[in-house]
Amino acid sequence: MARDFGVVLQGVRRVGGALVGRIRARRTRVRARRTLGRDGSAAVTAPLEGSPRHPVRAAAGLIAVVVFGAWLGLLIVGSVRTPVGPMDTRMTLRPSLSGGTKINVSPLGALELRSHTAPIRLDVDVDQLDPVRSQALVDHPERLAGLQDEVVRDVGHGTLDLAARSCAAVVSGATALGLAVYRRPRRALAAGGLALALLAASGAAAYATWNPKSVLEPKFSGLLSSAPSVVGDARSIVSEFDVYQQELARLVTNVTKLYDVTSTLPAYQPDPTTMRVLHVSDIHLNPASWKIIASLVEQYDIDVIVDSGDTMDHGSAAENAFLDPIEDLDAPYVWVRGNHDSRTTQRYLERFENVHVLDDGRAETVAGLRFAGIGDPQYTPDRSAKRSGSVHHLAGVRLASALRAERAAGTPVDVAVAHDPTAARETDGEVPLVLAGHVHHQEMEVMEGGTRLRVEGSTGGSGLRAVEGKYPDPVEASVLYLDRTTKRLQAWDEIRLGGLGLTKAEVSRHLPRENQPGATPSPTAPSPSG
Repeated sequence: MARDFGVVLQGVRRVGGALVGRIRARRTRVRARRTLGRDGSAAVTAPLEGSPRHPVRAAAGLIAVVVFGAWLGLLIVGSVRTPVGPMDTRMTLRPSLSGGTKINVSPLGALELRSHTAPIRLDVDVDQLDPVRSQALVDHPERLAGLQDEVVRDVGHGTLDLAARSCAAVVSGATALGLAVYRRPRRALAAGGLALALLAASGAAAYATWNPKSVLEPKFSGLLSSAPSVVGDARSIVSEFDVYQQELARLVTNVTKLYDVTSTLPAYQPDPTTMRVLHVSDIHLNPASWKIIASLVEQYDIDVIVDSGDTMDHGSAAENAFLDPIEDLDAPYVWVRGNHDSRTTQRYLERFENVHVLDDGRAETVAGLRFAGIGDPQYTPDRSAKRSGSVHHLAGVRLASALRAERAAGTPVDVAVAHDPTAARETDGEVPLVLAGHVHHQEMEVMEGGTRLRVEGSTGGSGLRAVEGKYPDPVEASVLYLDRTTKRLQAWDEIRLGGLGLTKAEVSRHLPRENQPGATPSPTAPSPSG
């Protein structure tokens, strides 16, 4: 870090020297014009000071000095070390375009919260456990009851200390840089004052946009096996927000317990009133996908897996053996044909006892949910034929017609499935939730008729196409939480793994707007009960 700072400081000195040289040259020219006019007499040119030739450029330069100097100040001296319960932590303010709070808990990973929208971010690094304070908790377990209040006090003191330290840091940094660039104390003090005003405005923006409900949608990165235990259960978030908030706080406050069980984290215990659907898509012949899916099924206690197609790459009979691991998955498997899946692929999957192939709008009840789907109408594994939007539009119309027929028969469908989002969009207003894939990135949208469209990314990381771009495509899947009674979506977790050769894992919790605490369900959304 010292070497990097030296390089930065050297660059600042070069920029400052260039600015000072230009200012001195302009002053010399002004003095010359004042001393000797065009005809040899004294000129009456106004002095430069107080009326600069380029006020916009001068203002931009001053702003650059203020921002860069404040950033340097925060980087060098803008952090505080403070004890929080049994932990030693370091709190830091960082410039940021999106704001928020990031809690780094090594070795578990990091927890990101969209706590505020301002050009500053709060970083909290858990450095280590204090052995004396930790042993005191072990020897006197009754102290755990007051640990949360103690942590609140520690965090409050640390925040005040951080605010004071940050103010001093930005003023010192901007003033020092201003003095190096302008060589004028008045300009340097002005830069320091502007930096303090900028920090105060950022703090006011953070206070005005503070969102205590940001804990509802945390983003956890780190060990995939621990992520479900960390983010909690969807049903608890909706119905028991206060309890969930306290449990999430313990992620930071009671790290003693987390450290003790880093390698043997407790099993994920979903709420019994919540159904869990694992949505996968576009595996594209990636054998690693089956291990990932099996792990997710076990970790999340999945009720049913939905595959929205393109499981294969060319759909040839020689590829069929790739599908055999599906038989060993400990959950029923609902599947629709993608444009890389052939009729041969479909017939092979129909032989498996735990696989439910949906096509032509056919509906089946699987694990308590009513599904209906349609296979992709085009088979284009080698990209030799162009895909037609009108064909997929007609496929979607057929699926929507089948959904209406099911509702008229008194067996309304809870979840529709299609491979192409174009076909899925035609079901708007006919079903609460429709799943699709094909585009290799995750989307969630509530359409005009009230139907929620969920588009899954590639669970195979785009298969053989993973390295066509500059970076490998990520491996993506989602866990959808549905209420067992209403069959409505309660929440969903987006799971994102680093692509080929990468080991990064992220789990992001999301809630539908109507399931936020205090909100009422949308009256326009189609009901699964008709």
